[in-house]
Amino acid sequence: MTGGMALPAVLAALGIGIGLGMLYLVRRDRLHGSYAIWWVFVSLAVVTFGIFPGLIDWIGVRLGVAYPPILLVVVALLMLLVKILTGDLDRTRQMRKLRFLAQRKAILEHEVRGDRR
Repeated sequence: MTGGMALPAVLAALGIGIGLGMLYLVRRDRLHGSYAIWWVFVSLAVVTFGIFPGLIDWIGVRLGVAYPPILLVVVALLMLLVKILTGDLDRTRQMRKLRFLAQRKAILEHEVRGDRR
């Protein structure tokens, strides 16, 4: 394998490894399926750019980006921001639900104690 072919092969193998790792975590109930969708998307992107390394240059030229590899960095940063936002939204939903359950528990405990008196 020449030096130019090593990186695409490594990226393709890395993407496949990420995808298989996510499937393993979902099957072992360590990762919820909705979260795994993000990671499967990432693994598909890594495999795609590993198999077709010139694809990012082609896309960058079509979009008029002066330095096409930076497009990959910008897209990755945007994806991270979206992932962080969805995580925050999910955490907020869980906090609301937990607060509601704690309040409901307090009301039920009060009713039980009120019945005893």
